[in-house]
Amino acid sequence: MSGSNSSARGDSRAEPLGLTVHSMPAPQLDPERRASGGRWKMLAVLAVCAAPVIASYFTYYVIRPQGRTNYGELIQPTRGLPGDLPLRDLQGRPVVAASLKQQWLLVSVGSSACDADCDKRLFLQRQLREMLGKERDRLDKVFFVTDDAPLPAPLQQALANPPTTVLRVPREALAQWLQPQPGHALEEHLYIVDPMGEWMMRTPVDADPQKVKRDLDKLLRASASWDRPGR
Repeated sequence: MSGSNSSARGDSRAEPLGLTVHSMPAPQLDPERRASGGRWKMLAVLAVCAAPVIASYFTYYVIRPQGRTNYGELIQPTRGLPGDLPLRDLQGRPVVAASLKQQWLLVSVGSSACDADCDKRLFLQRQLREMLGKERDRLDKVFFVTDDAPLPAPLQQALANPPTTVLRVPREALAQWLQPQPGHALEEHLYIVDPMGEWMMRTPVDADPQKVKRDLDKLLRASASWDRPGR
């Protein structure tokens, strides 16, 4: 009897349960497909950011070309600020060209001597900005000096109040970006540059301040949805 029970107990011992773990196949991602997806996402983000800018320019250049009576000459296509434009401040320190972006610019060009015509353009430049009233903080005045001679003290004082951004740049390098009307010199115009660094308008020689102001009013109004004062 006891032997029988012993035998039964021996036969009833549980056998260990064997488990087999199978590895899952790793998903194979196509590198080219993944890169393509990333590019599309990046382009979508850029498109969303650029949409207001594109819309305002489309309205100004395309939808209302017949009703537009701009006084200055539109530059078509616009010409982007060269990233390698060799700019320096009056202390000789290099200035990155891209630092001029994110603000409307009214640009004048001249030598350090700044003759009577140059002084007249600088006065017009100051006058135009002040004429914009509450919108004047959306426009910066820039004076490109095309030589290395010191600026006379009276000129420095005139450029300091209200402040004008004064930068030295070789005339030849600047002429690769800004250009005068045929038969005129680079220094004879004022140039309007948008917040993206695109040169987009040139004023006539001996420009009428009221007519230039009307151009500036239109441009600032057209860009009001995406451009803000200051950088």
